Amino acid sequence: QNYLDNFWPDLKAAHELFDSILQARHERESESQENNGKEYPEHLPVEILEAGIKSGRYIQGTLNVNKHRAQLEAFVRLQGFGSKETG
Repeated sequence: QNYLDNFWPDLKAAHELFDSILQARHERESESQENNGKEYPEHLPVEILEAGIKSGRYIQGTLNVNKHRAQLEAFVRLQGFGSKETG
């Protein structure tokens, strides 16, 4: 803010962009506080997930995503299995 005010006081677009970024940051911080510091809200409570895993309704694994083709390639490695299970 100080840089823009001191060196670019007449550049309206830069000031508007800064204000927009600042507002988005404040909104993200307030959402993070509402979610107890979690970036994404949980879909199901932990208790339901744990019960579902125990009953076999849900499976637990690790999601691996290709960093070069993230939109197209990913696989889930199931816990307790040596091979890759894809889905």
